[in-house]
Amino acid sequence: MTFSEIVERMSRGLDASRLSEVLKFDCGADGVITLGPDGVGTVERDADCTIRISTDNLGKLITDKLNPMTGVMMGKLKVSGNPAVAMKLGKLIS
Repeated sequence: MTFSEIVERMSRGLDASRLSEVLKFDCGADGVITLGPDGVGTVERDADCTIRISTDNLGKLITDKLNPMTGVMMGKLKVSGNPAVAMKLGKLIS
């Protein structure tokens, strides 16, 4: 799954009305994806929680091929900021 495909999927599936905080996925050189009350964006901004993850692993995460807890324990993703915001992700994206 490419970066743009991930952004498109998140845009379609995000229920922004259920999110009051900003969650950012930092995919390094590929860019950032932010989820917030104003929807999905790809512009760098402050966030309540940042998840550093490769584009490949983010694609696996949103298609349920990577368990978030396993990803953290294996070092495939790193969470900084408020982890409670990251825990809402499963309920936000369908």
